[in-house]
Amino acid sequence: MPPDPPKDTAKHAGGPKDAGGKPPPKPCPECGKPANPATLPFCSPRCRDVDLNRWLSGKYVIPGRDTDPEDAE
Repeated sequence: MPPDPPKDTAKHAGGPKDAGGKPPPKPCPECGKPANPATLPFCSPRCRDVDLNRWLSGKYVIPGRDTDPEDAE
């Protein structure tokens, strides 16, 4: 007869989970602190605003191909 499957499925389902069955929050992409549900994926409004400022000032750029001068017409 085969052995019973393990009772603790959290270890086998992809990692540790909290008591509610959800995975732990990912860290803030700006400072590394735990993310706050109210400001996901950031830990605070400050980190959210720092990230927004980087996008608006052009420090973050999504790469794309160069345009031909003929395409601009």
